[in-house]
Amino acid sequence: MKVDARGMSCPTPVLMTKNATKNNPNELEILVDTKVAIDNVTRFLNHSGYSTSCEDNEEYFTIKAKK
Repeated sequence: MKVDARGMSCPTPVLMTKNATKNNPNELEILVDTKVAIDNVTRFLNHSGYSTSCEDNEEYFTIKAKK
């Protein structure tokens, strides 16, 4: 499942990610555009039992999460 949280300020990206974990708990891609969102979303996912990686796509970042 893909979550597009670009342009959103925290805590909105974390809340969008939390809602997505309920619908598709095994694999997620979250698009964000700030370092703060990367840190907060990654922290939430790691505490929820996900392994994460982050890719820099120059204009935005893609956080990939798997459980």
